Amino acid sequence: MFTGIIEEIGRITAVEPSGDGVRLTVRAPLAVTDAAHGDSIAVSGVCLTVVDRSADGFTADVMKQTLDMSTLEGVAAGRAVNIERATAAHGRLGGHIVQGHIDGTGEVLEVRPGAQWRVLRIGLPASLAALVVDKGSIAVDGTSLTVSDASPADAAEHWFEISLIPETLAATTLGALQPGDRVNLETDILARHVQRLLAFRSIQNEGGSR
Repeated sequence: MFTGIIEEIGRITAVEPSGDGVRLTVRAPLAVTDAAHGDSIAVSGVCLTVVDRSADGFTADVMKQTLDMSTLEGVAAGRAVNIERATAAHGRLGGHIVQGHIDGTGEVLEVRPGAQWRVLRIGLPASLAALVVDKGSIAVDGTSLTVSDASPADAAEHWFEISLIPETLAATTLGALQPGDRVNLETDILARHVQRLLAFRSIQNEGGSR
């Protein structure tokens, strides 16, 4: 479990084929100060398991499903990534509950600079649009953020906006994003549970009306 508060910007240093997945080596000096074999570390929002570590980094396996669902597909050495260690049970929940289970990817549609912050508009699949609400929480590349605007329910193309303060721009990879870049998205777990419950209730109601 994570909170979406990025601890450092790491960097992919090696990518090796591993069956139908890959094995990644990530330079992340802070994250490995107390990391052990089997620990969870989020890499740009993707929860990965440490299988080996060095003085300044760690290695993790990434399965094909994860590659298909995230921006780790086609990842190459040199890419900067957001790093967060799993939160301790007694720690502060500074962001929101983030599982590290990516729902899919979105595309940066627009970057609007401001005097104090930067606004990003991100397109997202229609299947995720109902789970994103104005003033709600969303994780973008593992970063806990508040939605500052969202497309209407009947929009032809769905999007949401986030407003990034200077600290977020400097402490995460989001400050380097440009239109056309893809990002990992994880919607609010509470919204996903509500959607699932409503789906089952709808089926039960239909069954009872027959």
